[in-house]
Amino acid sequence: MTEDTTVLNTAPAITKEALAHLGEGHIAYVKQIRSEDVPGLFPTAPELSPGQKLFALHAANGTPIMLTDSLEAAIANAWSNELQTVSVH
Repeated sequence: MTEDTTVLNTAPAITKEALAHLGEGHIAYVKQIRSEDVPGLFPTAPELSPGQKLFALHAANGTPIMLTDSLEAAIANAWSNELQTVSVH
């Protein structure tokens, strides 16, 4: 005797476009970066000496918002712009 174990997914599908805008204007994340990565993320930033550890605040869709040398400053900037920071691994 066999049992039918078909499972139906009733959750609505989310489009790639809708997923890209999820959390927009409400959620941000902080990522530690090296000074060597700055030109690719912040093309107008001044040249920095290599080997520095910095923190970049990003919008939910990955757009860089600000650069700082302090995690606390990045989080404070998010809060001042009414953005909730989330942990990203």
